[in-house]
Amino acid sequence: MTQRFSRRQFISNSGTLAAGVSASSAINALAKDASLVEFNYGVASGDPLENAVIIWTHAKPIHSKKAISLKWELASDEAFTQVVASGRVESSAKTGFTAKVDVTGLKPDRSYFYRFSHSSGSLSRVGSTRTLPIENSTGDVRMAVFSCSLYSAGFFNAYEHASQSDAQYAVHLGDYIYEYGATPGEYGNSTAQQLGRVTKPSGNLVSLEDYRTRYALYRSDPSLQALHAKMPWMCVWDDHEFANNAYMNGAENHHPKTQGDWSLRKAIAAKVYHEWMPIRTQDPHNLYKIYRKFDFGTVLSLQMLDTRIEGRVKQYGNFGELNASYAYEDYFNGLNQKINGLPIDAGRAMISNEQMQWVKDNFMSSKATWQMLGNQDVMGKMWMPSSVLKPLFSSAMNPKDSQARDLTKESISNFLAAKATQATNPSAMTAEQKSLLSTTENPRLPFNLDSWDGYPMNRELLFQIAKNSQKNLVVISGDSHNAWFNSLTTLGGDRVGVEFAGTSVTSPGFESLGLGEFAPFIDGRALVPKLGDSAVGAGLGLIDDVRFAETKSRGYLKITANANTLKGEYIFLSTVLSKDYTAYVGQTITLSKDGSIQYT
Repeated sequence: MTQRFSRRQFISNSGTLAAGVSASSAINALAKDASLVEFNYGVASGDPLENAVIIWTHAKPIHSKKAISLKWELASDEAFTQVVASGRVESSAKTGFTAKVDVTGLKPDRSYFYRFSHSSGSLSRVGSTRTLPIENSTGDVRMAVFSCSLYSAGFFNAYEHASQSDAQYAVHLGDYIYEYGATPGEYGNSTAQQLGRVTKPSGNLVSLEDYRTRYALYRSDPSLQALHAKMPWMCVWDDHEFANNAYMNGAENHHPKTQGDWSLRKAIAAKVYHEWMPIRTQDPHNLYKIYRKFDFGTVLSLQMLDTRIEGRVKQYGNFGELNASYAYEDYFNGLNQKINGLPIDAGRAMISNEQMQWVKDNFMSSKATWQMLGNQDVMGKMWMPSSVLKPLFSSAMNPKDSQARDLTKESISNFLAAKATQATNPSAMTAEQKSLLSTTENPRLPFNLDSWDGYPMNRELLFQIAKNSQKNLVVISGDSHNAWFNSLTTLGGDRVGVEFAGTSVTSPGFESLGLGEFAPFIDGRALVPKLGDSAVGAGLGLIDDVRFAETKSRGYLKITANANTLKGEYIFLSTVLSKDYTAYVGQTITLSKDGSIQYT
């Protein structure tokens, strides 16, 4: 909170001038007032290590644009009677008046408090943070995991709830901001006016000032400020920190004729991300290299990947119509056509060879029980039968078309009936049911070619690395705005790990496409009345590798890990359209290091 000298108080007490206070004293007081600094966006910490952590603030002079010097302090107690580190840092226009410090020499697995101040008397709020556990620690690790926080779509209730939880660390998997403008018909703006959450600036983000203004808007949110002040964050970007469906050399929401050169816009977005996020900048000359690793003793090793900017090639198909027939034609050509015996798709990457080798080296050297990949996009094979996918797309594009919805329901019912018959009484299967379950007669198709499904050979290489390492692979993912728990399997069907894909903080999910009524069929819960609880987690839904799905609720994911188990809790919110909300655990999934999974 900013503490400032009040000019009104000064004037109201100006009678003291007649009692002997000189005119020069009054001028000095006014000069002091003119030098006051505002800490409008709170404090934050991030990228904790065993002996270090980044601390962050934004501090700007009220009446000038001159650079200022701030004092920072880090203490072992909230009253700051035991300061263990302190120093000075500059805040200036060249960094958008943000300031970051990499505080080193700290003790492992310790909580600390920090603050910033200015010589004028202005103070930041106090933040709390903590370091990572010591190398051989076996203590519990508790993380709150977030993605996709669209300011205009609702309140950040997920951040608020997590700030009151027992989580020690926060992980953000991307889409921390969105680049879209405030046009009423634009994505996520339908309730913005009535909620008082209209985005600024009003247009799409392109310039340096645009991106800085948008981050400032998000960081003005009290719930977001509270969570940043409560615990250290580990973050990566996704596409909307740049532009929708971004890749190395372009984006769907980038138009060179009106928005200029992509490389310039990308460089601006990366610069502002490093300014506003409590991330350790590994190489000031290469801001795009943000993949990095965090070790939590021998319990968990978290590798934060960049699947968006560092190595991704363009998605299949033309933008805006990624699921059109020609996109799938491109997809199958990539899988089926070969050059020198290798599929064309083998050269299509989500991450670079350098990052892939880094992942491999970390897998092989780590002694942690759980090998976790923090990853922007859903990694599991989200393949639907084509007999269902085609009418489902038609329903999404024409929500008022009752015939399309009836056809979708019928196709789902027929496919699931075939699966149920195969599971319970295979000898009773009809020729039609066998045809429906045949992957040649009824191919399984990915419904999102912007995810890892659009880069299957690159994913297969990653899965083979995980398989050969014989480690417990757990992937956490964002981007889809829906909650999923997936079995991760190779193209040959070998299970190599699992994926907790969290829902969004506010961004609309499947329900915004009018597909909510079909969600229970995705993971097989619709079969429970017929087959019992064994249907859940058995792969009997529309998508073979999906074990749990929830596509209508916003919230976050809570991870609790120790040397023997890893528990994921999908925490959902009753609403994001009001600050009056309730939170509840929609599903708990517990992994044992022996490979067993429990659903509660």
